[in-house]
Formats: sequence, structure tokens, C-alpha cells
Amino acid sequence: MAYIDKLAWIHIVDRKVLATLSKGKDTYYLPGGKREIGESDEQALLREIEEELTVKLLPSTLRSAGIFEAQAHGKPEGTIVRMTCFFGDYEGTLEAHAEIEKLIWFAHADRFKCSTVDVIIFDDLKTKNLID
Repeated sequence: MAYIDKLAWIHIVDRKVLATLSKGKDTYYLPGGKREIGESDEQALLREIEEELTVKLLPSTLRSAGIFEAQAHGKPEGTIVRMTCFFGDYEGTLEAHAEIEKLIWFAHADRFKCSTVDVIIFDDLKTKNLID
């Protein structure tokens, strides 16, 4: 099996989750991305979120939201994405930047507009009564 190792920021406001749509894509994802060589989880997540959403995550507020795995969207069967997720506060104003075309707030019912691993994450958040 091939693995894709990614990081994601889970940001919930009014019991809805922030999701992003990349330019030229038709599937929504939780914001985040992949590590660059030598980066820690925290460093990579801080960099990715600032690049994509123009805000600075506050490192002291980051806390684990779990690790989730599923078939990677749009990849050959057997390619698994492993998503290490974090909650955390930020400073700045959220706006789509770089490859991100759109920001949207999703309730649990909207989860099927997202990648498979994100559906699992939405289900987990619903089970924990964090989203509607």
C-alpha cells in the first residue's frame, strides 16, 4: 500500500467546519497539506495554513484532533491518505489564497462534498457533538 501523509486544521464556528476548494477541483478538503523535508507537524501546518488562508495559527493553542485514514481521493486503489488533524486558534482574517479558490462552512450533512477521509473526520466530529 502507498501512503500519503497529510496534516489538516479543523476549525469549527457555529458548529460548522471550515472547508476549502482548490482551483480547478470539484471536491472540498479540510485546509492543510503535506510536510516539506525536515518540517515537524506543527511547522508544516503553520506554513500551509498561512499560505492557503492568510492567517497565522498560534502554536501554543494547537491540540490533536486525531489521525484518520481512508482511500485517497483521485488516486489509484490502495493509495491511503493518513490525515493528522489539529484544532487551534489563529490571528488574522481568513481568506482564500494561493491554490485555494473558495472557503465554505459545512455541517455534517454537507460531508459528502468532501474527500473520503474528510467524511470520516466529519463523522467523528458529529459523534463528539462538535458539529450539527
